Amino acid sequence: MTAVALTPSGPFSLAASMRFLEGFTPANYQGTADWVLRLAFPADDGHSTVAVAVRQEETAEGAAGPVRAEFTTYPDESGGSGEADGSGSGSGEVGRSDGPGSGEAVRAQLARVLSLDVDGSGFPELAAADPVVAGLMADYPGLRPVCFHSPYEAAAWAIIGHRIRMTQAAAIKARLAERHGRRVQVEGRTLYAFPTPPALLAITRAPGLTKVKIERLHALAEAADAGELDAARLRSMPVDDALAALRDLPGIGPFSAELILIRGAGHPDVFPRHEPRLHAAMAAAYDLGETASGDIRRLAGIADRWRPYRSWVALLLRARAARLSGPTP
Repeated sequence: MTAVALTPSGPFSLAASMRFLEGFTPANYQGTADWVLRLAFPADDGHSTVAVAVRQEETAEGAAGPVRAEFTTYPDESGGSGEADGSGSGSGEVGRSDGPGSGEAVRAQLARVLSLDVDGSGFPELAAADPVVAGLMADYPGLRPVCFHSPYEAAAWAIIGHRIRMTQAAAIKARLAERHGRRVQVEGRTLYAFPTPPALLAITRAPGLTKVKIERLHALAEAADAGELDAARLRSMPVDDALAALRDLPGIGPFSAELILIRGAGHPDVFPRHEPRLHAAMAAAYDLGETASGDIRRLAGIADRWRPYRSWVALLLRARAARLSGPTP
């Protein structure tokens, strides 16, 4: 088992992240009273699985402090199936320092998932110039976007969930993890990671998935294996170019492309232009009237005040909308 530390720059609350995950349908997350975040997911290398337990310390003054994680990586030797012991005594390769599954690589991936790879020290300053943002920060202190484990997993969710209810999609995704992903133990709890790309390629049928969706998932797995869904690569590209590249994937439209870039790659500064529920929430929050939710140019102009954290403020608006009217993707 390898231990790493993540020091937040700016406000961050792991407890707020966990509360958000409990209401985020794709995560299918069940929290615990000990406030330890337990996760299992395919590593960015595409050929190993990570089991991790995350805690946040308190400072002497009782404020939220550094984030510490203990993790184990397991190579995908059996095509994504099998069981591993999250205590570090399994057959996996633990804490290597010379490859994509190394401690530094996993640390970087976990930081991205929790949005701790972004300097958030300037985020509170937005509140001074925008009362709506100030209210959102007061309602959700320390909450940053909690991302999918990777662009690959975000894209898989988009394909699985196309034209079905989110609860149905979550059940299908969970079944795929249980039947084709790796089972791990993380501090007394059994978790199932989503299948790695090679494991996903091996699936020929699955309850709830049409032939077309399986074909699209196979194309996605091949794209991930080719490096086309690398988070750093997507975030380094101009936003329009990254979105266009994502839309080239079978089954990925404008809404899904934004989801993958923002919530998969963890881009902190993108205003979603294809999310009607967010636009309705903005129109209500800024008292613009119902028809304003369709004026994307006007809304994008308001969102320009949120730079360089447009994705973050959009997440807080979604969280409020979910609380008031039910969960959103």
